[in-house]
Amino acid sequence: MREAIAVIGSVNMDIGGYSDRPLTAGDSNPGRVRMSLGGVGCNIARNLALLGVKVRFLTALGGDVYAENIHAALTGMGIDLSLSLRLQNEHTSTYLFIADEKGDMSVAVNDMGIYRHQTRAYFESVLPELNRCRAVLLDANLSEEALVFLAENVRVPLFADAVSAAKAPRLRPVLGRLTAFKPNRMEAELLSGVRIDGCDSARLAARRLLETGLSRVFITLGPDGVFAAGEGREYFMPSLAPRLKNATGAGDAFTAAIVWAWSHGMGLEESCLAGSAAAAIAAEAEETVNPALDEGALRKRILEGRK
Repeated sequence: MREAIAVIGSVNMDIGGYSDRPLTAGDSNPGRVRMSLGGVGCNIARNLALLGVKVRFLTALGGDVYAENIHAALTGMGIDLSLSLRLQNEHTSTYLFIADEKGDMSVAVNDMGIYRHQTRAYFESVLPELNRCRAVLLDANLSEEALVFLAENVRVPLFADAVSAAKAPRLRPVLGRLTAFKPNRMEAELLSGVRIDGCDSARLAARRLLETGLSRVFITLGPDGVFAAGEGREYFMPSLAPRLKNATGAGDAFTAAIVWAWSHGMGLEESCLAGSAAAAIAAEAEETVNPALDEGALRKRILEGRK
């Protein structure tokens, strides 16, 4: 598995209820219920697989039907789950939400207790396999203790995704070990201590993050574009203006694409362009992971972005 990328993180069964009319509390609301795969680690692993990358995904699955569905879907894409935990007496991570008639989330419950089993002892047991991979990507759903252990013991290039502003601080002790990191505006502000309100402040935030020893940083600014820095270079790229349908998975696609770009020896600017192109493709589908993404589609969008 020397050519594989190991992704360590979360997978959820997402269950969404979409009301047809304004929600009435304490009553049954007519609408639609849909189920889909979610979780930052899972989304990144799926995007990498679509890009033709060999992926080993390390997560935790329970002993329920959700685990069987997830296993079938991911292995069907060629993703290796052999190092993942299978815990027969646990519930697979589940995210349940209710959206109003406009599609805006009204309330949600997440059941992610299974990830407490991704302990230091577990990671010690799989460490030799991780160090046989080409690179390892972490998502910040892991505990800070696990993140620090992996950063100190993984000997191959390391990438990370902050997941959310609430979980981003868990990465602070390991930033100096990362080959590349893609925070969004809020996550970059929290980790750098710089309020980002334009290109100059994004540059300052990037420099603060690079001072930790981080090699490359890509600060995504939503419709304002991306500020990338590293290896003595800085680069601002405007948004590629996707035909927006659902931006939920755009950040996960960006992260997957910068790992893909690194694996192809691309420099800072090309990597930034690859991430932006993948994010644009992701945002053009209703699904969190756009099945239309592949290496050919990404390279075509990169060429268009250069014009």
